[in-house]
Amino acid sequence: MKVTQPTERPVSLTTDGKLSLYFLGCGSAYAKTLNQNNLLITKGEDHLLIDCGTTCVRVLDQSGIPLEKIRNYLITHSHADHIGGLEEVQLSGRYIFNQRPCMVITDEYENILWEQSLRGGSELSEKKPLGFADLWHAIRPTKLENYPRDTFETNIGSINIKMPRTMHFPDSAQSWRDCAWSCAVIIDDRVLYTSDTRFDKNLLLDFDRLFNFDTIFHDCQLFTGGVHASLEELMDLPEDIRRRIVLMHYGDSWRDHKERALEGKFHSWAMERHTYSFDI
Repeated sequence: MKVTQPTERPVSLTTDGKLSLYFLGCGSAYAKTLNQNNLLITKGEDHLLIDCGTTCVRVLDQSGIPLEKIRNYLITHSHADHIGGLEEVQLSGRYIFNQRPCMVITDEYENILWEQSLRGGSELSEKKPLGFADLWHAIRPTKLENYPRDTFETNIGSINIKMPRTMHFPDSAQSWRDCAWSCAVIIDDRVLYTSDTRFDKNLLLDFDRLFNFDTIFHDCQLFTGGVHASLEELMDLPEDIRRRIVLMHYGDSWRDHKERALEGKFHSWAMERHTYSFDI
């Protein structure tokens, strides 16, 4: 994995064929000095934006990426730091860019996302009520058989995506089955991006056994409790896995925890507006 620091050049939506992950932000929902943890995947001529929080559109603009050029979206769950920018996306698409962006989404989650989050600000924008299909083109992933948990798959051009369900919220849930909709993203069978999740050892062990990931980008809370995996909980993972984990979705005080992460032999901390690229 090669890590490239920010430059003054606009971020490209194409690569020479390599898989490229660009962190628009790496901060938690409540971070004030960090942008929210949203990710842009590019490979060859194809791209996919994972989540679109309240800071996402601004960071896209700062990165030299016009909003209308983002054609493909995948939303991992419905917290504002992951969906807060979607109203601007869908209304800009209809009234400014005259195009429907695509969203990788299951039937179940489409209903949740529309009814509970996106409907209120958009449905009554015209004389005839609008629905999700008026604003988005849905790409339906296929549910895979014989996986450790519900997992869905699709391709965005050359980018293969698998979406295993995760255990995020509420904090009272005993397993991913009891949680509200949330998913991780497996990219080209070589990178696991957990998005937001509580500590879920089986998610890592079961899927790493299947794919032997090159890199794992993992949610990292700086205290224990609530609906995110903490740094201390992640210390319980086997060293072989910890060495491949890049910590993300952390709070403003992350520098106070660098020594502890070093003791845990984690790979590194994700840095916003940095690019992580993988050889073909």
